[in-house]
Amino acid sequence: MRKDKPTLAIYGIQDIDDKPYPSWVHDHNITLAENEEIIKFCQLERITRKKYDHRMPDFLYDLLKDERLLSHDDYDVVFVDNVIGRSFINTRGNLRFEAPLTEKPLLYPESGRLFWLDNHRNGYVVNHELAHVFSNMPFYGEFKNNSLHVHFDGGARSSNFSAWLFKDGSMHLIEYNWDLKLLSSFFNSNALTFSIIGATKKDQNGMAGKFMGFSAYGSYDERIEEWLRRNNYFENIWGNKTHFFTKVKNDWSINLSNFDLNNEFIRNVAATFQHIFEKELIAKLNTLKTRTGADSLYYTGGSALNIKANGKILSSGLFDELYIPPCTNDSGLSLGAATFIEWLKHGKVKKHSPYLNNWSLGNNITEYTVENLEQIIELLASEEIIGVCNGFGEAGPRALGNRSIIARADSHELAQFVSQKLKNREWYRPVAPVILEKNLEYFVGNPVYSELSKYMLLDFPVRQSKIQEMAGCVHVDGTSRIQTIKNRHDIPFMHDLLTLLEERKGIKALLNTSFNTRGKSIVHNEKDAIEDAKIMGLNYLILNGRLITL
Repeated sequence: MRKDKPTLAIYGIQDIDDKPYPSWVHDHNITLAENEEIIKFCQLERITRKKYDHRMPDFLYDLLKDERLLSHDDYDVVFVDNVIGRSFINTRGNLRFEAPLTEKPLLYPESGRLFWLDNHRNGYVVNHELAHVFSNMPFYGEFKNNSLHVHFDGGARSSNFSAWLFKDGSMHLIEYNWDLKLLSSFFNSNALTFSIIGATKKDQNGMAGKFMGFSAYGSYDERIEEWLRRNNYFENIWGNKTHFFTKVKNDWSINLSNFDLNNEFIRNVAATFQHIFEKELIAKLNTLKTRTGADSLYYTGGSALNIKANGKILSSGLFDELYIPPCTNDSGLSLGAATFIEWLKHGKVKKHSPYLNNWSLGNNITEYTVENLEQIIELLASEEIIGVCNGFGEAGPRALGNRSIIARADSHELAQFVSQKLKNREWYRPVAPVILEKNLEYFVGNPVYSELSKYMLLDFPVRQSKIQEMAGCVHVDGTSRIQTIKNRHDIPFMHDLLTLLEERKGIKALLNTSFNTRGKSIVHNEKDAIEDAKIMGLNYLILNGRLITL
């Protein structure tokens, strides 16, 4: 590798079959980085509009061709591995990479054999676990000394949980194992949790968020926890759900014939699963804290999307600071791999905003006037719903103001309409608000504040006296997954809109949900936005600052 070369990182390991949904791999993505900076980033799903898209072998050639990267051979090509393999071959067969077979996470990239359009070159592979770990650096900058780095997901290359210590400029591997596989399985492979919300194995990538939302309707019960443990959490009842109902009747004298989401016992079972996850995770982190004495925690992997658990980590006081990237799941793997290589080359990487999804978008400049904002404010005040497609898209699975549907946050009925009617989401799933950071204390009192709220990765208990002002965005347990905007530099349009909305109308919060219809990924460009808006029946769109009436 050479310092003067850009880095092209690819996560695109082929899945194990030809199913139309991911089985083992998902969220394929590409990153181009140069001179400590992310130049281009692409989540495949944003281009194809297929959520969790796992078909990079089919699309890589054309994606590179469209961005004029095929003919440019003067960059270091890096791949990210997976539990099912370390080699890559695209559908055309003209882009191939063969990596060495290694059984454990490594602290350096490994050289492999790369065949690139009739040429043999050196290519590299970065371990899945390490790519997750380094996905924090583009958003938070240089790692703090004596910091603990944890990856936790359904399965990486050699583990589903790994821990690393960054000290004196070096990363040290502490452990990697499958010890917490049971916990992650609650949200990606447990037959009972899937059955409760009516999910099947093909829904595994979207199941966790749904289950977490539903679990808030129940209460933890120690007796249920012990019962679940005795019955191996009913993790393998895929073809025999009657076994669960029989056990409920025999052990609890409760007659059930289906998974009624209004049933108190079913709700408490869900809440107990969530509680176990939080408790066991905190216990593991406590052990690592004792072992390392780390002051800060950098946390990544799909499990870090569990915002309830994130709140427990923060409030535990184990660490002075908690950092999680917006693309903490596999959607950030190429970003993490490219960052790792750039860090090795230059010793540092620049800090970035989350708005990095820029593949095929050109400059995509957002321009607007105060008059534009005033028109939008009047529409919002009169309870209109508006789709937003500004600038570049957000990295990761959540819309953070550039690919959002926005509306007043103080109407429960309006929020239900947006979530259940426009987007066809389940009734138990909450929507989130966006506010200026300066107003966070207004809604939640003295919060245990963290930068996680910038990326909608933390929820806060809302003060009773302020619930009405964001009534549509407060969950059944009295919490809200608030996104805060601190700096105008990160997202000028939304910062200016919220500022003017408060000045002119006294409204401090807006509902903010991802701009997509059910089954599709978040919109990527103006064409996507117009198509989805028409499907949903939206009357108004903001396209790069311009207010459009449909």
